[in-house]
Amino acid sequence: MNQLSEGRIRYHARILGWLHIALNALTLVLGCFVFALLLGIGAIADDPIAFGILGVTGTVTGALLVLLALPGIVAGYGLLLRRNWGRLLALVVGFLGLANFPLGTALGIYTFWALLPDAATEVFE
Repeated sequence: MNQLSEGRIRYHARILGWLHIALNALTLVLGCFVFALLLGIGAIADDPIAFGILGVTGTVTGALLVLLALPGIVAGYGLLLRRNWGRLLALVVGFLGLANFPLGTALGIYTFWALLPDAATEVFE
């Protein structure tokens, strides 16, 4: 592999790492916000049934968003360290994120473009 393509892959891997961390950190914060918002609305409603329903809904939705965000944060960290597992996890997260239009779609396409070429396998340990 020539120096130009190795430098390009390292550059894009670093950008991708930070983008995966940023987008998934935003999802993590959103999950915590949804949890707090729905619990707060349930408490303000002063109705035990509404509090129960909104509490369960907020907990499930918040936990789901947090669980969906964690692999992307780990993948971004792995990309920053240039680990092969980070590359593979980022490809999986990028594929799953394609359905998350528009940001997940753009990040997934960028992930494939930067990490699928054969030269990318040589950059990651």
